Amino acid sequence: MSDGNDDRAMPGPVAIFGSGETAPEAQRVHDVLMRRAGQPIHACVLETPAGFELNSEAVAGRLATFLRDHLPNYRPEVAVVPARRRGTPFSPDDPEIARPIFAANYLLAGPGSPTYAVRQLRGSRAWQATVARHRLGATLVFASAMSIAISYSTLPVYEIYKAGHDPHWTPGLDLFGPYGLMLAIVPHWNNAEGGASLDTSRCFMGVERFATLAAMLEPGTTIVGIDEHTALVVDLMSDRCEVFGLGEVTVVRDGHETAVPAGGTFPVSLLGTASPIDPRAGLSDEIWTLASEASVGPDDRLIEPDQEVLDLLARRNDARSRRDWPEADRLRTRIGELGWQVADNPSGSTLSRAARRQGSTAGG
Repeated sequence: MSDGNDDRAMPGPVAIFGSGETAPEAQRVHDVLMRRAGQPIHACVLETPAGFELNSEAVAGRLATFLRDHLPNYRPEVAVVPARRRGTPFSPDDPEIARPIFAANYLLAGPGSPTYAVRQLRGSRAWQATVARHRLGATLVFASAMSIAISYSTLPVYEIYKAGHDPHWTPGLDLFGPYGLMLAIVPHWNNAEGGASLDTSRCFMGVERFATLAAMLEPGTTIVGIDEHTALVVDLMSDRCEVFGLGEVTVVRDGHETAVPAGGTFPVSLLGTASPIDPRAGLSDEIWTLASEASVGPDDRLIEPDQEVLDLLARRNDARSRRDWPEADRLRTRIGELGWQVADNPSGSTLSRAARRQGSTAGG
């Protein structure tokens, strides 16, 4: 096992949609993530959450088509991974089915059933490959059912809302658990499909029933409610969470509720105390080796700073021209938090990608 000092281990960002993963506003989220990831983009869409549906290929295919049609500037290479059901020719444990994941740096999964996704993926080759790639820097994008499935405690939406089961939680895939974050992720937080006669907020549970559910959670669990047509991007490496879209992200921790609107940011520490991990923890030597063979890190020459970084650099140049050195230093630090280094020279200031340090996972 690694001693945790593998300098290539640097978990990538995780985007979690409350809904609307193929709506027009989702394009900005993917644009930001792909710009930061750099070209080339090798994307994989996991079919698993909808694997029980007869049209699961079409469900996953819509997400793949969205990437190809709406992000043409990045020329993403997109593969749909038909990891539908264990014990079938389309098993998430099949090496050939899971093979594309090992070369991906942009992984997505969306609609379907949260509990089905957990049953099919927990401990599977496809999920272990996904986790390994994420720990090596790949970007993960989850929506709808898969947003719930990656939780520490997963909400059985269909079982409660459609089949009448008593309120309860089931163990999830726990993507963030190894870092010390116990999350219960709840998309569709502000759903209003029930109209005036039926409260369908809190992912169709309603406020009253969700209060019962919240009381059942293990102490230390943080509830992350994500409004529809809204996305939360969690970047453990930079200790930064960003909210995109039309609504809010609501964080409920230790009885305190914090709502962050679209355009807002907050530290990972609002979700809990995160800590660095051995990147190989829980993964077999085979999985880690295969995941490591394909470089996730893009050629830095192909990465361009996004508009936020460029605006900060312009503000810093203005501060320097006014000899406001404290403000210039503050802006340099902020640019560094976004993954860029500033070099000052007689002809002006230039940007270059900052090295990401293993063990800098925030919050600890």
